Amino acid sequence: MKKVKPGLFKLVLRIVKLAIIFFFGFSIFWVILYRFVNPPITWLMISRGFERKADGKDWKIEKKWVDFDSIADPMKRAAVAAEDQKFLDHFGFDFKAMEKAVDKNAHSHKLIGGSTISQQTAKNVFLWPGRSYIRKGFEAYFTLLEEIFWSKKRIMEVYLNEIEMGDGIYGVEAASQEYFGKSAKDLTPHEAAAIASIFPDPLKWSPTDPSDYVRHRQYIIRKNMRRLG
Repeated sequence: MKKVKPGLFKLVLRIVKLAIIFFFGFSIFWVILYRFVNPPITWLMISRGFERKADGKDWKIEKKWVDFDSIADPMKRAAVAAEDQKFLDHFGFDFKAMEKAVDKNAHSHKLIGGSTISQQTAKNVFLWPGRSYIRKGFEAYFTLLEEIFWSKKRIMEVYLNEIEMGDGIYGVEAASQEYFGKSAKDLTPHEAAAIASIFPDPLKWSPTDPSDYVRHRQYIIRKNMRRLG
């Protein structure tokens, strides 16, 4: 069995070190950049576009960025009430929610997520769609970078502008126009809760034609909105 030459081993080690340095340097720069620059597009939008083309549909990405202050306060409260009620208190992770999700998934065939708004933002903006331990690891890493370099206000602003809200519909402004024919700044508490109710499965559920389950979600979200204040 041939021994690896010391020179070759050192070269490989140097390449690995440079790759690691490049990854950390680039990822930190990327996150800091998006603190000031609005993300133009995501991997999810691109993959959904190709899925539509494969189904014989037109390419569709309906998305219009709106600033944090141009989003109705009820929409922000609805997002927190629906997805992450400890958003303002945690540093990117809600470990109790994650434990509950793991416990429920162990006794159910339907997977239940325990991701915070910060984690979902990291997944939507920086990563590819899918479920794997590798992607989860990257998600945790980018979540920490977000919490370090962004404010909670910026995280919520990016989240509400990038999240998938229907077939080819991304962000709260496009959703508001599509479902209620108005700007995101004019959403009522009822309309905001309706939009937030479909976050887990926006391709299947509708805020304007809800199933009994989605209608119940809307009721729970409105209740939590009043409780959160």
